Amino acid sequence: MRATSFLLSAAVAVASVKGAIVPQRRATVCNGHAELCDRSYGNVTYFGSHDSFAFSEDPFALARDQEIDIPSQLGLGVRLLQAQAHVNDNVLHFCHTSCALFDGGTVEAYLNKVNDFLKANPNEVLTLIFTNPEGASLPDLWDPPFQASGIADLAYVPPHLPMKQSEWPTLGDMISSGKRVVVFLDAGADTDRSVPYILPEFQMVWETPFSVTDDKFPCSVDRINGPLSTEDHMYMINHSLNKDILGTGIIVSDPIDAKTTNGVPSILANAAGCEGFAAGRAPNFVLLDFVNIGDGLTAVTQLNGLA
Repeated sequence: MRATSFLLSAAVAVASVKGAIVPQRRATVCNGHAELCDRSYGNVTYFGSHDSFAFSEDPFALARDQEIDIPSQLGLGVRLLQAQAHVNDNVLHFCHTSCALFDGGTVEAYLNKVNDFLKANPNEVLTLIFTNPEGASLPDLWDPPFQASGIADLAYVPPHLPMKQSEWPTLGDMISSGKRVVVFLDAGADTDRSVPYILPEFQMVWETPFSVTDDKFPCSVDRINGPLSTEDHMYMINHSLNKDILGTGIIVSDPIDAKTTNGVPSILANAAGCEGFAAGRAPNFVLLDFVNIGDGLTAVTQLNGLA
């Protein structure tokens, strides 16, 4: 009996030691593909939703840029959510240009929906790129909804800033660590580092021009900040087509041509036109209006070399 007890105790001790030194089991499927688990976050193309909060089924809602809600977008394979924030009654809301034009609700309510998806899908890495045109305070207005929703606990904090495109961890490592949400802000995070998981976008991601009305989508580097070189940045193509209403200068998104705009040939042509700025690399983010129309996910899968 004593010998048996000793063996059992020894086995428990060995298991405890092993538990302390054996790394956590890595995900075997990442963002839907086993091949992506060993690929760097900075070497993956993500399907993105422009003005993700601005959804409506009403064709006369000219301020909308999407037809389906956040859970439906994520269910389609969207892994980049973009949104613009405004302060409404001292609370941060996602609104299109102004909250009077299109109020998508509070940032906290939006992030709660995102967190519901993340809890139900533990092998997914998600990127959030938000704009801050009114310079809302990071600690006072941005951080609270991230904390309340639980997203802050999942947010990745890089070991240093800025991070080169080649320096990011793999998707598998991010998933295994539990830090699988990357949060970029276009303004404010470059000067205020009091909320470390909110990252300065343009120090690490450049974008092509937005509000494009040319369906050929000529590529140029529109927004970027140093000190990294252009090639060391990740980059996003704003692949959403707009129409000028009757020559008035009022620009609205174009759902009529969305099937063509969001088709594989158009997206791949845009991406190919930008490769010269990125040492031949595909874009990291493909940002679309009306993500439920066309073949955005198919194009992104091909850009990842998985089709």
